[in-house]
Amino acid sequence: MEAIDVGSARRVPWNKGKLTGQKPPLKLREIWAIRIRLQLAGKTRDLALFNLAIDSKLRACDLTRLRVSDICLGSRVAARATVMQQKTQRPVQFEIIEQTRTSVEAWVRAAALSRGDYLFPESHPRLAAPVDPTIRSTCPSLDTSDRTG
Repeated sequence: MEAIDVGSARRVPWNKGKLTGQKPPLKLREIWAIRIRLQLAGKTRDLALFNLAIDSKLRACDLTRLRVSDICLGSRVAARATVMQQKTQRPVQFEIIEQTRTSVEAWVRAAALSRGDYLFPESHPRLAAPVDPTIRSTCPSLDTSDRTG
């Protein structure tokens, strides 16, 4: 039987050859491409979330904690909003451009959200689309039929 020399076997780091650290910001052309694709796909929630993320530059945890009342005045989205950041506990004021206001208003109407509701709830029963069976068969992590819990 042959002995294995563990000292001579070198492990390859998981991130060898990959870019690490802060990623470069999206280019304006890339932002518009994403917006167009979301519009063409009819993804109202995703478009509103993306537009608001670009305008506000808030962290994801702060975006998901937003309530309708944080950015809406009545049935209209305000042109400017102030939100307390969770991580720094500092207020952040940002301007909401017309395109973002339109997409957020469309999302609030489509989801039938009220003032006290979260703007981007984790799951929305009226708008949740079932997972396509062809996707489920190619991606086992989406298959919840055999999970207990």
